[in-house]
Amino acid sequence: MDCVLEARHIDKHFRKPVDFHVLKDISFSVKQGEFASIMGKSGCGKSTLLYILSTMDTDYTGELFINGELITGRSHQTLSRVRNEHIGFVFQFHYLLSEFSVLENVMLPAKKLGARTHREIEMDAREKLEMLNIGYLAEKRASRISGGEKQRVAIARALINNPTILMGDEPTGNLDSYNADNVLQIFKRLKEEQGLSLLVVTHDIDFAKSTDRIIEMEDGRIIKS
Repeated sequence: MDCVLEARHIDKHFRKPVDFHVLKDISFSVKQGEFASIMGKSGCGKSTLLYILSTMDTDYTGELFINGELITGRSHQTLSRVRNEHIGFVFQFHYLLSEFSVLENVMLPAKKLGARTHREIEMDAREKLEMLNIGYLAEKRASRISGGEKQRVAIARALINNPTILMGDEPTGNLDSYNADNVLQIFKRLKEEQGLSLLVVTHDIDFAKSTDRIIEMEDGRIIKS
């Protein structure tokens, strides 16, 4: 099975106010169609690692591969393209544009990528919303829908460019147990039906236990993967 994501000997320091070695020799990979979670106490480096893996943070040593291609050291323009084409990201907070409709929010990353016509993007966005059982919200303003609905819209938006891997930073952190389980079931379905790879940072042990593999971190190291 192909690796969609591989980290080799990733190290990172925060230099200010004092030198802090936040990530220490991180090596692991995520295979195609695998659903992995990252767990560990607050401050152990989980989110920092995720930002490096998603190419948003380039200040590290070591090597990062996406779809077998070395990403480390590439220009910001190349990294932006890689992010847009290959990585979907779901945050703890949905970051929807409240004055836009649900449909417009979902379409945004595809319009930015510019690889398809407006009509193709709109059709795909409506399909993604239907797949997540929120097609009826398409024309609603993003400010007018519930928290659980907003997170599903954020997932649809993360999927609009048909990424290779979906990453999540505490995507259920702001949700009640009903909506958190809803998001988990959506992620499992994406893995099973679409062969999508997922890598999710979570504090929720029940969520983590439902994934294929738990990567445990402690003090900037992976202690179990």
